[in-house]
Amino acid sequence: MTLSLFDTHTHLNDADLLARTEELLVRAQEAGVLRLVVPGYDRESSLRAMDLASRYESVYAVVGYHPQDARAVKEQDFADLERWINDAKVVGIGEIGLDYHYDDTPREIQADVFRRQIAIAKRVKKPIVIHDRDAHGDIVNILREENAKEIGGIMHCFSGSVEMAIDCLNLNFYISFAGPVTFKNALRPQEVALNIPLDRLLVETDAPYLTPVPHRGKQNEPANVRLVAEKLAQLRGISVNELAQVTYENANRIFGIKG
Repeated sequence: MTLSLFDTHTHLNDADLLARTEELLVRAQEAGVLRLVVPGYDRESSLRAMDLASRYESVYAVVGYHPQDARAVKEQDFADLERWINDAKVVGIGEIGLDYHYDDTPREIQADVFRRQIAIAKRVKKPIVIHDRDAHGDIVNILREENAKEIGGIMHCFSGSVEMAIDCLNLNFYISFAGPVTFKNALRPQEVALNIPLDRLLVETDAPYLTPVPHRGKQNEPANVRLVAEKLAQLRGISVNELAQVTYENANRIFGIKG
């Protein structure tokens, strides 16, 4: 069966995958992956994402500064982001947000860099891709305060509750699931996946991380987004073909990709 899949978050710009780009894209295509978005997280990764997008028709980029890199972000970096975001194959700003897990970057610096990137996205009317780790409440508060609803975006690798998912839906965000939704003990993401509208659901790999079952423990790659789609289809009681098609259309809509 030929599927139409869109891996909305895959780090082909990661050193572990970059050298095998051609091979990974062929395998992805064989699995039904028609389009992929490669996110940046700092200057170099954003430039690599843009380079990949310029060389491969199926690849798009989002660019931005990850909260764990917020301390290193300078004024020139914001100026560069303003320039990069106008590239035709750059479809959003990301991955941006807050990360309180290690708490080694001051929260006020993370929040400032997050807010400034939201402002840039609003000026060019492109969506944002959110990294949220142990910061659910503050993420939602900042999205509200900055009126991010204007542009919307994606909650990447969503790990929050049904209640938070509803807050995000009300803020014009899509909910994206990666490999963890396939894990045996993944009761919370599976509950969320069952309780959000199909037209706001997305799939991703976050490769080379978060490899889905049955390949957990191995390096992840874009072709494995099919396994995420299969699990979500099983949870929703629909065919994988329908799940793939709906999430493909959803991804094109939020990223503003035509055709």
